[in-house]
Amino acid sequence: MTDPSADHTNHSVARISARRATPADGASVGEVHAASWAAAYAPLFPAEVAREGIESRLTRWHARIAEGNGLIMLAFVNDRPLAISWSEPSETRAGFAEIHSFYTHPDGWGSGVSAALMTSTLQELRADGFERVHLWTLRDTPQSRRFYTKVGFTETGATQSRDFGDGNPLPQVEYELVGERGA
Repeated sequence: MTDPSADHTNHSVARISARRATPADGASVGEVHAASWAAAYAPLFPAEVAREGIESRLTRWHARIAEGNGLIMLAFVNDRPLAISWSEPSETRAGFAEIHSFYTHPDGWGSGVSAALMTSTLQELRADGFERVHLWTLRDTPQSRRFYTKVGFTETGATQSRDFGDGNPLPQVEYELVGERGA
């Protein structure tokens, strides 16, 4: 017989949720983006470029959300915002949505919030009429590349270089999700 007064609830189980960002979420989206970018990408740049990149990521989201520029999603672990995504119709691939930004705060790495956000992002894109989605990620970021593969994306073989403002273009690789697993 069990003790009915004993609390057998597992309090370590995180509650993960995701939703479209609202104008009130600008600071939260910026904080997640800046912290993630600082951890994953800032080391690839000179200190001044990294500092400017972090500062711009803290403030760019207020206007983007208020103006309704694309689908901006925010994901939470126990009500703490820890992951963001930003998607729009692709300018380069007809019929595709493009995920421009997909970032998880380092405190959320390994929590499952990234996979939950991707699922929610793809559901919203599907509801918006997109069955196919693509994205670009830096070639030399194995953590992000493993994640995109794990959630069903495949490399297209396409590459490009992107200058992030320091005059030193970095190589990117393209991933896509098409068909049943697509948006």
